[in-house]
Amino acid sequence: MLEMSDNVEPVHPAATVVLVRDGDQGLEALLVQRNKAVQHMGGMWVFPGGKVDQADYPEDGDQYTAALNAAIRETREEAGLEVDPGQLVYQSHWTTPEGAKRRFSTWFFLTILKDGQEVTVDGGEIAHHRWVRPEVAFAELADEEHPFRLMPPTYVSLVDIAVCNTCSEAKAMIGSREAIVYAPRMVFVEDGICFLYEGDAGYEVEELEIAGPRHRTYMINGQLEYIRQQ
Repeated sequence: MLEMSDNVEPVHPAATVVLVRDGDQGLEALLVQRNKAVQHMGGMWVFPGGKVDQADYPEDGDQYTAALNAAIRETREEAGLEVDPGQLVYQSHWTTPEGAKRRFSTWFFLTILKDGQEVTVDGGEIAHHRWVRPEVAFAELADEEHPFRLMPPTYVSLVDIAVCNTCSEAKAMIGSREAIVYAPRMVFVEDGICFLYEGDAGYEVEELEIAGPRHRTYMINGQLEYIRQQ
């Protein structure tokens, strides 16, 4: 669950890589588990990624290039994998909602695992890794007895590619469209939060019951449900 703050928090640039491969039963995505002892999102399963460092910026200060560089660096540091800019396809951009204790402006990039590489995690900040089909992840999330936990950006990104059977399908789909921008607005509901995204009828006024299109994620007692309806 998001930690809330009464203060205005800075928004830190960050980058995340949705790394996929073709498994025996279809497309699989790489998830890494943050060490439970880590203060920020300890125990959560996430995609490799992290904050943009000053060294990631080119001379002209371009933020998108810095995000690409950070994505490459973080994938190496957290998973021991090498990716290059030409492999990265801009999938989405997420900004942590106002009110959260730590806020990020995060570029999400899709990339396909190069053949012959094996994941290596350091056992420190990143404790474990797994390759998982989206539908398997969703089934585990729905099982209240299972300790598997995701945050909405990770979950929604998996929903996005779950319609694809292969990596090439996912890359073609993501590459053929504009990146989706998510700037969630939070509405508290019983036992959880509803995150409203642009395009939802209630987005501007932060109301859930207004008639019209739906684009939102419910996070209730650790359970997630993404809804997108016209």
